[in-house]
Amino acid sequence: MLIDTHCHLDASEFDADRCAVVDTARAAGVGGFLVPAVEVANFAAVADLAARLPDCRYALGIHPMYVAGALESDLDLLREGLLRGGAAAVGEIGLDGFIPDGDLPRQTAFFLAQLKLAREFDLPVVLHIRRAQDPILKCLRQVPVRGGVAHAFNGSRQQAEAFIKLGFKLGFGGAMTYTGSRRIRELAATLPLSAIVLETDAPDIPPAWCAGGRNDPANLLRFAQELAVLRGIDVNAVIVATGDNAAEAIPALADLPGFRSGGAS
Repeated sequence: MLIDTHCHLDASEFDADRCAVVDTARAAGVGGFLVPAVEVANFAAVADLAARLPDCRYALGIHPMYVAGALESDLDLLREGLLRGGAAAVGEIGLDGFIPDGDLPRQTAFFLAQLKLAREFDLPVVLHIRRAQDPILKCLRQVPVRGGVAHAFNGSRQQAEAFIKLGFKLGFGGAMTYTGSRRIRELAATLPLSAIVLETDAPDIPPAWCAGGRNDPANLLRFAQELAVLRGIDVNAVIVATGDNAAEAIPALADLPGFRSGGAS
């Protein structure tokens, strides 16, 4: 099964045609969507999507780019949301070293607090990592969790191996389709297939064929095809393996309608 492990279906970019976007993705073979929250304000929206769409699951978290506007009490609201049950993961959380005046100490405090919640509720996490691979690895060693997905991975091979050792799958998507993204494409081609999941980050990180435009979850099939070409294997093997990997990283995805493990290793 094709599973989009990172898709912001609640984003305003989809307000005009959200149902059509989902239908088109399903027609392209996408059988599951994981929709992570980015702030307390959209917790209800992602949960509502999962309630309305049987092939959708959601995660709750405070994104590092939203930490500046977050309150300490938002962590209490996150805990309340997790207590209600239904969340497949804690996310999107992490660190962003690219944001001007990003206040990394505050980001780190929120990240560590959310890792502790993930550990408390025994949930996987969905990581946002931008120019912060080593600080995030340090936090994960300080507060170990059950693993999850390192979204839009773009670190070194050594860093990739460190995340894999900590129980994480690595997300690949639109960036992999650009021939200039040599390091990402090399990692996608040579890392163990058992460590890779597919994602779109729709509406963000558009692929090479619609650079500057809106990224849609239907592109996931072409991402699978691109990964198959990079690895020199059949696309069906990619679909089976990455689907299994997604369900291993985020166990709630194994409950998707029609999901059957292909026995990837």
